[in-house]
Amino acid sequence: MKFLINGEFIDKSDHYDVINPYNGEIVDTVPIAYRNDVDKAIESANNAKKTLNDLSAKEVSNNLLDSSRELEKEGENIAKLIVAEAGKPYKQAIIEIQRSVETLQFAAEEAKRIYGESVPIDASGSTDTRFLAFTKKVPLGVVGAISPFNYPVNLALHKIAPAIAAKNTVVMKPSMEAPLSALRLVEIINNHFPSGVINSVTGYGSEVGDAIVVSPYVNKISFTGSVATGLFISSRAGMKKLTLELGGNDPLVVLSDANIEKAVNAAVSGAFLFSGQVCIGVKRIILDNKIADEFIDLFAKKANKLKMGNPMDESTDIGPLINENAAINVEVSVNNAIENGAELILGGNRKDCFFEPTILDNVNGSMNLVAEETFGPIAPIIRIDGIDEAIKVANDTQYGLQAGVFTENIHSALRCANEIDAGSVLINKESTFRTDAMPFGGFKSSGIGKEGIKYAVEDMCKTKLIAFNCE
Repeated sequence: MKFLINGEFIDKSDHYDVINPYNGEIVDTVPIAYRNDVDKAIESANNAKKTLNDLSAKEVSNNLLDSSRELEKEGENIAKLIVAEAGKPYKQAIIEIQRSVETLQFAAEEAKRIYGESVPIDASGSTDTRFLAFTKKVPLGVVGAISPFNYPVNLALHKIAPAIAAKNTVVMKPSMEAPLSALRLVEIINNHFPSGVINSVTGYGSEVGDAIVVSPYVNKISFTGSVATGLFISSRAGMKKLTLELGGNDPLVVLSDANIEKAVNAAVSGAFLFSGQVCIGVKRIILDNKIADEFIDLFAKKANKLKMGNPMDESTDIGPLINENAAINVEVSVNNAIENGAELILGGNRKDCFFEPTILDNVNGSMNLVAEETFGPIAPIIRIDGIDEAIKVANDTQYGLQAGVFTENIHSALRCANEIDAGSVLINKESTFRTDAMPFGGFKSSGIGKEGIKYAVEDMCKTKLIAFNCE
């Protein structure tokens, strides 16, 4: 598969292989771009700005809707591509495509809702009252979109769709681990917009990603990935606007009065979705001692029913991790936790890129398993006594993306909602919940800025004041 610059597919002499993590086979090869290729993509995006801005909001909206229809039509094939390159179970890949279609539809709607406002210049008594003033939202220019492997279509769209809705052109770099479905997405959107509005480049982050970040001709970077990379981007980006979604260490707080069955179902879904390779996955289960034994017993029984195997099989719940190194890293963290006193309740074994759904009891906050974001099908349980300790443990992390709280007490729910330091606190729902219209983005090391189409569109614009002296 090739990348796309100014409406043309580009191949190079150097390629890298995209490997299927389930069977180790080569899915496809992708050309390796270099800085001069990035410069061409950025030049193409800048040249296309006027063409895009000359389109009416209605035309942009209709083109995004047409893109959504083509994505929906090609959805099954692209879902299979996600399965092959990322190892995501097919039934989860189909949901990603369905969400992505909806994301484009949301963007189409927001393209027609970009408003300015009147400004009361005469609010200052010393100012001439014969002024007519208003604001206008104008596009930033060129948006650099750098997307991850775990939701290669949907998370790319959360950068691309609002950018185009606000009449920005785009240069997109997909993850090296799963670039194919994202490249296909770019091709679809390009079919419905003038050449150069959307461009893609594939290659190494140190070369291609950095070239996008430092370019003076890129006006905003929207990135999803690690804290380390996010910090590096912020140090290199200069005066560009930034949206950085840097992951989480999301807690599921289960208080003593919780509905245990609902909380267990949430824990199974939240901890093991896409083998735990989800930034808003349940990474820590903070469990009141009064109900801990009952919860763990039911949790282990339900988690043990998850089917691990071929991700293309529609009955598979747990597929491989993205590569064997990722699985080894999870294995090391689990073994270190056990060596330091954690009790293995379920799982704990690795084979190649697969890691079993794993439950660990008696975990404490000093263990690397929960001190850092562990990207794997792991459910570490931290026991607490009461709401005070639950909130303290929930906040004992550098991250603050999302949190889930299970309680039947409205006062406890409100207290957790107010005191847990996270971008979203979900009551009686796991942290993994996300709709594509909601504001999404965390506090602390989880990043800066908000995704969610309406909120991203706002951040893809700059505000210009226009004032008339009516004297």
